[in-house]
Amino acid sequence: MLPFAWIGRHHDPQQEYIVMSVEPLPLSEATSDPIRKIGVVGAGLMGNGIAHVCALAGIEVVLTDIRAEALDRAMTTIRVNLDRQIKAGLTTEQQKAAALTRIVTAVGYDRLSECDLVVEAITEKEEAKKALYKLLAPHMKPDCILATNTSSISITRLGASTDRPEKFIGLHFMNPVPVMKLVEIIRGIATDDRTFAAVSALAQRLDKTISVAEDFPAFIVNRILVPMINEAVFALYEGVATVSGIDTAMRLGASHRMGPLELADFIGLDTCLSIMQVLYDGLSDSKYRPCPLLVKYVEAGWLGRKTGRGFYDYAHTPPRPTR
Repeated sequence: MLPFAWIGRHHDPQQEYIVMSVEPLPLSEATSDPIRKIGVVGAGLMGNGIAHVCALAGIEVVLTDIRAEALDRAMTTIRVNLDRQIKAGLTTEQQKAAALTRIVTAVGYDRLSECDLVVEAITEKEEAKKALYKLLAPHMKPDCILATNTSSISITRLGASTDRPEKFIGLHFMNPVPVMKLVEIIRGIATDDRTFAAVSALAQRLDKTISVAEDFPAFIVNRILVPMINEAVFALYEGVATVSGIDTAMRLGASHRMGPLELADFIGLDTCLSIMQVLYDGLSDSKYRPCPLLVKYVEAGWLGRKTGRGFYDYAHTPPRPTR
């Protein structure tokens, strides 16, 4: 999930972005069972983005959550983002209307029985994901593929907790999903070729560029990106520079359109910490030790944009650095 840079004249980094180009993956085999209906579990930032791109690509979507209000917010966000795409000339009013008719929302999991693929997009907590998979199992048909949008957790370990490890796969979209072109696809040790082929074909249908990652902690993007963010937090913690000094240095000195601390606030400091903990625990290397300041901010509930305060205070326009 990396909104690494934005384009255009807007100052809201959630609106417009650019991405690096990666060569698409050639499929080694075609799937004879196309994915016609997708379930998305979790109507948060990633879940509503996944529902958005699938519906716009002509795929029926069942968007589920345990809270009706989360589903209402998700549909509002999808409409707003479709309007942004219309304004940018990327889609039309007719395509928007058609996409919205393809999305059905549901509290609970009963309607997942209709789906060929279910994508889990809940919090980046391993035990929460494993507990959810046990709840989903009775509602999914035997040949349904189960994918996780995890940005860091072992696909093999998650898959082993399900009733279908051979049909379990990592499908990691970048944030914001409607804009970012990259998806990481990660096989667990038990993932079969048919599952990989079906999910790869889906990603291409969504006009995404595929990067295949091995099942190592944090995969590709976050293995590189989040330690950089953690190092920026260490620079702040050690007094090397202020928040604005660090972000300005990386924007102007390394041509990053967002500084690392601004980016951390956008991603969510809790998510950054979770990924660093996965790296530290999984690789047993001290270079991945989470910065104590990052831990403190998360303990304080200062999680970035979503809570109104992180390395910047979002009660002000423009946001003010907090250190």
